[in-house]
Amino acid sequence: MAVKEITLENFNVTEFIEEKAKEIASLVGSGVAINALSGGVDSCAVTMLGHKALGDRLKTYFIDNGIMREGEPGKIKALFNSLGVHIEIIDAQDDFFNALKGLTDPEEKREAITQAFYKDVFGKLVRKSGAKHLLQGTILTDVDETVAGIKRQHNVFEQLGIDPQKAFGYKIVEPLIQLRKDGVRKLAAGLGLPESAYNRIPFPGPALATRVIGEVTKEKVSVVRKATVIVEEELSSTGAFQYMAVLHQDRVTGMRDGKRDFGLQIEVRCWDSIDARKATPTKLSYDVLCKLADRIVAEVPGVVSVTYNITKKPPSTIEVI
Repeated sequence: MAVKEITLENFNVTEFIEEKAKEIASLVGSGVAINALSGGVDSCAVTMLGHKALGDRLKTYFIDNGIMREGEPGKIKALFNSLGVHIEIIDAQDDFFNALKGLTDPEEKREAITQAFYKDVFGKLVRKSGAKHLLQGTILTDVDETVAGIKRQHNVFEQLGIDPQKAFGYKIVEPLIQLRKDGVRKLAAGLGLPESAYNRIPFPGPALATRVIGEVTKEKVSVVRKATVIVEEELSSTGAFQYMAVLHQDRVTGMRDGKRDFGLQIEVRCWDSIDARKATPTKLSYDVLCKLADRIVAEVPGVVSVTYNITKKPPSTIEVI
């Protein structure tokens, strides 16, 4: 069944919050629900909405999968503690890296992350908590890209004919599925999240694994994580919709201290967009690009080349994997 979109022009935040809170409470009944908080605006919004509906009967977990941005678990836990929401951090790094071992195909990597998250890691939490519902922040763009076969989003099931109850043992509640990113930001602000959360650039569910071309290893994630810190520091003032660093699979010839250095290549992407359906590379100044390149090759071990993507979406996509 097609999802009916709520456009930003027709979006009444107050009514939406009241309606969805009642809907969540009705679905969960007297039981408990769980959700995973990644720190992205979608998961932040659905967490606040769920706690408005259920209070302490929503058990919120931050899954430390080893592929998040620098210091993310601690930052997100501190933010939600300040909002009165208790977060439990689950160390699941080995689960995810073991699932990704040896995989290079983008869709196989996404499926491995999906299975590790929903069946293995969350399956254990569901059994432990006794929850029968998982609350998650799937939005309409996730559904569109998955159904169209552009890329499988890890949080889309029913639209592909997959019954989460049969596959994983619990039902999935998706209160944001009629919204796109611009609507979610407006919702997050209405739920009392600070601007640092609701205006944060989008971040994919499969995290930094979407920014490693080829096999995902701890060493490669460490490289792209360091590059991500630099890219986000340098481009945070641009007002761009999203920006990122990508680690390429092939090594390239470089030189250091007069000697050959067969090193790594980082691609920088920076996008102007409203809702992620279409996007245009931000016209960064040459000085900004040079500063990015200089910092990345100086501060990220092994990197000898930095490039900038200038292809629109479509035919490109915002994330690489």
